[in-house]
Amino acid sequence: MASDKWSLDGKTAIVTGGGTGLGRAISLALAKAGADIAIAAIPVTLKEMNETSAEIKQLGRNSIVISVDIADSQQVNAMVARTIEELGKVDILVNNAGMVEREAKPIWEISDEEWHKVMDVNLSGTFFCCRAVAKHMTERKQGRIINIASIAGMRGLRNNFMYCSSKAGIISLTQVLALSWTELGIKVNAIAPAFFATWRSPEEYEAVARFIPVGRVGKPEEIGPLAVYLSSDASDYVTGQVFCIDGGTSAGGYAPTGYIPVIVGG
Repeated sequence: MASDKWSLDGKTAIVTGGGTGLGRAISLALAKAGADIAIAAIPVTLKEMNETSAEIKQLGRNSIVISVDIADSQQVNAMVARTIEELGKVDILVNNAGMVEREAKPIWEISDEEWHKVMDVNLSGTFFCCRAVAKHMTERKQGRIINIASIAGMRGLRNNFMYCSSKAGIISLTQVLALSWTELGIKVNAIAPAFFATWRSPEEYEAVARFIPVGRVGKPEEIGPLAVYLSSDASDYVTGQVFCIDGGTSAGGYAPTGYIPVIVGG
């Protein structure tokens, strides 16, 4: 049955940044498909993590909450160890946690600290999480890893140096992992979202909607089915790929075809 291929019954997943936004939507979608979920995120989102975990338990699945800073490799190692101890194993890892620059500004105004902060969370954090599950998954010769990249990792955004660079690095890391682990039965893919209605104001989303071919920003729950597909046996022949979910934004290719120049003067 086709539906059996999509089932995650008996699977266990870690979702970083899993209490809010896209992470919450992914956590709930995986749980609805049958998986137990370890929700891992920074302590400031503990309330949201507990709320999401409660929703998962209402679905009849098991769930734990783990406070973690993914930029700290020791905390990441402890996260994986606790998941294995309490939930038995890790079948699926969704590297969703990340951050953006607080403001876009010229490169000469970016401090070392600002550069490292974004790169440490987005790129190093993703690497740390993949490394932490590596031995467990390779010994079992099975596993699914989904790295949340961005279409910003495929094209430049003016003065968004850290975010674009880190997301491009995640795409490359995804490809290297996929090629390195394919013979071990581990599939590694990336999802590259564009604008989704998560933390920005409705006015900001309305302003960008007219530049999106489908005419609106994405709804968080729309990423869930794609995450389920990439976590399930339905995607058994898929690895090393980047799935854009962007309302058609990237359909013009990787070149910034929608670039609008700054007009100085009048």
